[in-house]
Amino acid sequence: MTEARKGVLAMVVACLIWGASGLYYKQLAHVPPLEVLSHRTLWSAVIFAVLLALQGQLRQLRGLLSGVTLLRVALAALMISSNWFLFIYSVQAGHAVEASMGYYIFPLVAVLLGVFAFGERLSRGQGMAVLLAALAVAVLTWGLGVAPWIALAIAGSFGLYGLVKKRLGAPPVASVTAEVLVLAPLAVLWLWLVGSGRVLEGGRPGGHFLDDPATAALLVFSGVLTAGPLMLFTYAAARVRMATLGLLQYINPTGQFLVAVLVFAEPFTRWHAGAFGLIWAGLALYSAEALRQDRAARKAIRSAATSGSALT
Repeated sequence: MTEARKGVLAMVVACLIWGASGLYYKQLAHVPPLEVLSHRTLWSAVIFAVLLALQGQLRQLRGLLSGVTLLRVALAALMISSNWFLFIYSVQAGHAVEASMGYYIFPLVAVLLGVFAFGERLSRGQGMAVLLAALAVAVLTWGLGVAPWIALAIAGSFGLYGLVKKRLGAPPVASVTAEVLVLAPLAVLWLWLVGSGRVLEGGRPGGHFLDDPATAALLVFSGVLTAGPLMLFTYAAARVRMATLGLLQYINPTGQFLVAVLVFAEPFTRWHAGAFGLIWAGLALYSAEALRQDRAARKAIRSAATSGSALT
């Protein structure tokens, strides 16, 4: 198997895990989302720190956890933790369909952020894709009488996270480790407040970690569920073209959508169907444009290489 195929396989597995993760967090529906998030953050920090230590790369954290860079890391941590919380909440509260919509919309939100933050220009296909996504939100808002705030918040938080990460310019595993380490003290503080009874969740004192061995195991394993797919994604990103990565990432929201509708039996009205249809059409345009640009870039590289060889 070639390195590229290994990368594609790793990406597919990562996206399948992400797409099915709603099934996992549904098993923790009896644990308040903020407590689940705190455990996910804490155990992720442990796993990532151990991983960096085994790789002898802990020194990478020094530059990320000091000076102005620390502020950027903290902002990235705020965005990703908000995204994690919204997803956990949406699964527990019966809004997994809306969460999947958010991850479908995210690439189009990223395009808009590129325009406003970096002055990038929209191609005709990209502009039409963004308009279709906006129309989808309008259709759903009109039909249901309320805007899909969870979807918009998920797409927005993930888009801003990507924006901060791009400015950060740090290795992916090291930067995520720094982010969860920044969040870890807050996670420990919240778990202490809940466990000591100083904060009541669900009208009862104490946390849920000691409820039973199954709950404790699920909360601890949430760290693995966070770290594992990210390491697979990092492996894939080094071996697969960005256009291919972009297309494969749609496996994630598709899995979330199927789990929400087929397993959780969440409502899927005609307004949902219309909105998702518009979003899928927009993503088709967006993907076609991405592939076209990728082919043009590779053609330009080949032409430059050929010209250089001829001159030599």
